Amino acid sequence: MPKSRVRKKDRSAASPAAAPSGSVSRTPVKVKGPSSNWYVVVMLGFMLAGLVWLVVYYLAGPQIAWLDGLGAWNFLIGFGLWIVGLLMTLRWR
Repeated sequence: MPKSRVRKKDRSAASPAAAPSGSVSRTPVKVKGPSSNWYVVVMLGFMLAGLVWLVVYYLAGPQIAWLDGLGAWNFLIGFGLWIVGLLMTLRWR
């Protein structure tokens, strides 16, 4: 069986200057270290605050006048706090 011909590599295409703008760079990138302990505390605090807000609204909403006055906004506040905490987990290292 005949052997296929080996193609010569084009040296100009291998240089970084000739690489197209959308190609992957091979230069090393500095990676940030782990998140500080305060970041984790704040992240968990937001999630816990949202959970506590919703639980207090369900259990004691009618007894607390200003909380009952917010009505459906309590759901936005509670879930908003919780989602902020969840979004912070995307940056957690």
